[in-house]
Amino acid sequence: MTQRGRAGARPANRRSSGRGRDASDEHRSPAVPRIDLVAARARVRAVIEPVVAAAGYDLEEVNLSRAGRRHLVRVLVDADGGISLDDVAVVSREISATLDAAEEAEGELLAGEYQLEVGSPGVDRPLTLPRHWRRNAGRLVAVTVAGRSVTGRVVAADDAGIVLDVDGTTSELAYAELGPGRVQIEFKRLDEAVFADEDEDDEQDDDDVDVDDEDGEGEDR
Repeated sequence: MTQRGRAGARPANRRSSGRGRDASDEHRSPAVPRIDLVAARARVRAVIEPVVAAAGYDLEEVNLSRAGRRHLVRVLVDADGGISLDDVAVVSREISATLDAAEEAEGELLAGEYQLEVGSPGVDRPLTLPRHWRRNAGRLVAVTVAGRSVTGRVVAADDAGIVLDVDGTTSELAYAELGPGRVQIEFKRLDEAVFADEDEDDEQDDDDVDVDDEDGEGEDR
């Protein structure tokens, strides 16, 4: 996840003089300005969404919260086939530059300091849109279907719905029938796993047998 920030928060208004004020107040950091987080989030999204789309990605989520004495802007982007760390770094710089340009032209989007974090969604992100299901074809997913909780494998997905395999039985389901899907983490069974040291042991055993055969010596040597 890439982080960017803006330094130089505007200090809160203070009186030019006053008695009894502690000298340490002169160095106290200003409190984070109170803003309408919902409205600010909508403004940020409107500014950065065209930039993300132009770069070939989908803007999955924009979150805005207060973190100590600054605001935290978290942006999630994704694409078919996933997005690499290098791609995240590139789009992060573009988003940061776009926010700076918007503030220079239109004034502050977020009052005071803010920190920008850009990343990609994890497997715990709910599947709510057709593209989410499409990008998780082949995965095991838990989902509510017509009020019933089921776990199955996504065989295929398009703009109309998905094909879900539940215990060998496939069903075509429209998105209107589905609740948010949750990708299930699958661990390979230990008895099916192949470990590197086992491969090396097997190869060593084969070599030993070949050498014995070539020398004409058996186990009674």
